[in-house]
Amino acid sequence: MIKRGIKIFLVLLLITLVAIQFIRPEKNDDGYKSVAAFEAETKPSAKVTSILRENCYDCHSNQTQYPWYAEIAPLSLWLKDHIEDGKKHFNASAWSDYTVKKKEHKLEELVEMVEKEEMPLQSYTIIHGNLSEDDKKLLLQWAGVARLQYKHLLEVSKK
Repeated sequence: MIKRGIKIFLVLLLITLVAIQFIRPEKNDDGYKSVAAFEAETKPSAKVTSILRENCYDCHSNQTQYPWYAEIAPLSLWLKDHIEDGKKHFNASAWSDYTVKKKEHKLEELVEMVEKEEMPLQSYTIIHGNLSEDDKKLLLQWAGVARLQYKHLLEVSKK
C-alpha cells in the first residue's frame, strides 16, 4: 500500500513538473540602453561598468543575461521572482524616475550592502562567483564619488 502511494505521488510530481514547463515568465531584457541615464549620471569607468553588467544589472535593471537553466521551471519562476524583488530595492533602469534624495540613498545602500557582503546575494555568487576585493574596492570608490554629487545637490537645494 505504501509503495503504491509513493508511485502515485512520483507520477503526479512528474506530471506537475512537465506541466509547469509550459509556464513561461516574461523576460527582463530591454537591453543596456535602459541603464544609459544611470551610467551617464554616475559616470562609471569601463571597469566599473563591466562589474555592474556582470554582477548587478541582472537583478537591478531591465536587462538580464539569462543562464541556460532559466528555461526550466520552477527555476525560471524563482529567477523571475528574484529579479522582481531586486528591482523593487534598486533599479538602474528607473534611475531617471528617482528623486535626487532617492538617488543619493540608493547609492548609500549600494555601498552598505557591498561593504557588509550582502550583495551580490549568496544564491547569485554560488553560480556566478564572488566579486574580487579589487572589484569591490573599485565599485565602492565609484559609488562614493557618484554619491557626492547628489549630496551636494541636496545641500544646495536646502539653501
